[in-house]
Amino acid sequence: MPLNERDRIEILMMIGVGDRMRTQQEVCRLFHEMHPDREPVSQSTVSRIERKYRELGHVRDAPRQGRPKINENVQQDVILSALENPHCTVRQVSRDLNIGKSSVSNIFKKVKYHPYRVRLIHELAEDDFDRRTEFCEYMMDHNNQNNGFIVCVILIYPEVATPYCKNYHFT
Repeated sequence: MPLNERDRIEILMMIGVGDRMRTQQEVCRLFHEMHPDREPVSQSTVSRIERKYRELGHVRDAPRQGRPKINENVQQDVILSALENPHCTVRQVSRDLNIGKSSVSNIFKKVKYHPYRVRLIHELAEDDFDRRTEFCEYMMDHNNQNNGFIVCVILIYPEVATPYCKNYHFT
């Protein structure tokens, strides 16, 4: 299993500095004692980490070769476009910036952005509460006067509601 940057820094700290330096063999043994659940490191691994630090001043991975998956400038343009108009769709952004829909979608996924549209499905008016209260009082009065009124409504008008209240519509 490859070592991450934190493990490499830990190995450098185990090597030490000045007159308190350990041998590569001691570092391998110490790393294995501290991490018994992991695969032990070899002396050549310790040597490579130490050489990399002396030459470059860090132990980070070198940038990978090949074409980057997403261009940074394009990514910034997509994010800015989404911030300026949060209700725009992936298609609109791809059309405006002249890039593929999948690229826009990948950028949104990478930055954890979810485009959405606000859709007004139902709006309550000011007097809706009063009318609902009035309807409930009307139904309660009729049910009190005529015992079983609610059951009668359910049986006579099955398209309104079933006994299980699943709101099936029969034709």
